[in-house]
Amino acid sequence: MDFPPPVHGPSWMGAVLFLGGQLLALWPVAAVEVHTSREVEALNGTNVRLKCTFSSSSPVSQSVTVTWNFRPQRTNSPESVLYYYEEPYPPTSGRFKERVTWDGNIDRNDASIVVWNLNPTDNGTFTCQVKNPPDVDGVIGEIQLRVVQQVHFSEIHILALVIGSACALMIIVVIMVVVWRHYRNRRGQKKSTEMVETELTEKEKLKSTEEKVAVPLED
Repeated sequence: MDFPPPVHGPSWMGAVLFLGGQLLALWPVAAVEVHTSREVEALNGTNVRLKCTFSSSSPVSQSVTVTWNFRPQRTNSPESVLYYYEEPYPPTSGRFKERVTWDGNIDRNDASIVVWNLNPTDNGTFTCQVKNPPDVDGVIGEIQLRVVQQVHFSEIHILALVIGSACALMIIVVIMVVVWRHYRNRRGQKKSTEMVETELTEKEKLKSTEEKVAVPLED
């Protein structure tokens, strides 16, 4: 009887490593998911809220850190915008000094900020990175900010304007119909009242005439 050849050490170790790699591939990776608006358009001289929310496979703890950076157009050198660890730490120097405030709520998975008094030099990419140990990996959220002199209406804005105008027109038409029907009903009631009063007056006159005719002449 022939027996299968014995499994040598290297082959056995290779099989174990292969199976381990397959199990790791199936195991869910702990990572923070960051959600941001891809593009934001804002008017020069105004303020803008850059929204950044996140979700984590681990409970949100006091060790959460949020890092906001800015990368100007035509350059890859990032600039610090704001850092959060238990409390916000705005920049003490640079273009965003005294121009950035924390507008998030970690308990609600919100890491948003507000940039004040926008100017054309703020055109560029803002990044939002959230770490919630042990979830420290994940895609960094990016927001492309465009500072313009005049806000351009998108198709969504135009559609919203058309729908709003149509709703306002319908409300005006309904109000006019209700007012007209109310006026018509009051006018009809007034005519009915006048006709009844006229009829009563005629009946009283007729009754008075009949009574005069019915009075006997004295000898």
